Amino acid sequence: MFLNKFVLLGLGATALNAATTVTRMMRRIDFEDKVVVITGGSRGLGLVLARKLAKEKARLVLMARSMEELDTAQKELLEKDADVRIVVCDVTVEKEVEAAFAKIIEEMGSIDILINNAGVIQVGPHDSMTTTDYKNALDSHFWAPLYAALAVVPHMREKKFGRIVNIASIGGKISVPHLLPYNASKFALAGLSEGLRYELMPDNVFVTTVCPGLMRTGSHVNAKFKGQNKLEYALFSTMNSLPFLSANAERAAHEIIDACRYGDAELIITFPAQLAAKFRALFPAATAEALGTVSRFLPKKGDTGNETHTGKQSQSELSPNALTYLSDKAVLKNNEDLVAARESGNGDGNGAGEN
Repeated sequence: MFLNKFVLLGLGATALNAATTVTRMMRRIDFEDKVVVITGGSRGLGLVLARKLAKEKARLVLMARSMEELDTAQKELLEKDADVRIVVCDVTVEKEVEAAFAKIIEEMGSIDILINNAGVIQVGPHDSMTTTDYKNALDSHFWAPLYAALAVVPHMREKKFGRIVNIASIGGKISVPHLLPYNASKFALAGLSEGLRYELMPDNVFVTTVCPGLMRTGSHVNAKFKGQNKLEYALFSTMNSLPFLSANAERAAHEIIDACRYGDAELIITFPAQLAAKFRALFPAATAEALGTVSRFLPKKGDTGNETHTGKQSQSELSPNALTYLSDKAVLKNNEDLVAARESGNGDGNGAGEN
């Protein structure tokens, strides 16, 4: 009897897997001539995604706040015969988003795919974070994707076609120490993204939640650091560069585009992130004990208090180092050096750092 139940369970699982595979293949799309809007598309992961989508002959629209960065990104892509337009827009301002998306639809006739990628990274102990840090994180990671979705969903529903990709984080599944504003806002985005998927599926609009672990995009120089900022930066930049902990940005972009192509529900990037998510789901108490122990050994508040410093401003004899080579190499490659140079003499930390 037990054996029969085991066989039936196995057959049921096999049938479900086969049905899921068939459904996934039926949802497959090509990107050629599709209008793809990428927020935070001028640098970092957004720019890497744009490069790959350009090879698939998508019609690209890159959004960011800096015309200088957008111009640089557009020039590079045009040299590769990409179809690319740029739009200056602060995606944390609802009226700007509404106006930008309306203009894109009017001029290009459609928005087929939206990739919500713009974001900020804030690193430091809880004692150094202020309510402003939380508001900034939520503005970038929750409100901005929501504004974009609200602007584009009616159009997609009318067409009965669309893809929305929300770049959340493994920090939206596990609240890692010293990233609390970032984690809280990414948890909010993951919840929004999951719920949107369920509600939009009947209209043939598929929402994908992407939860990357560490990625070598070059964005570490534009992340924001508090507390003992030089030590925080040294730890973050080193871990962010180690091949067995972090993903190559091009590989990550390839996985994200494939998840969008097939309308997948969720994508977790890097094996350590996948393992951590499974461990957290199965053993929440053990995860809490482990991360609580890790927190004991992380830098404390330090002398800089609530001051914010960019990664570029937090460089010291500790970092860059030999172990950060891969991430440092990505800084120039992915257009992160422009904003780093611009903010190197300014410690207010008000600039947004796209993923």
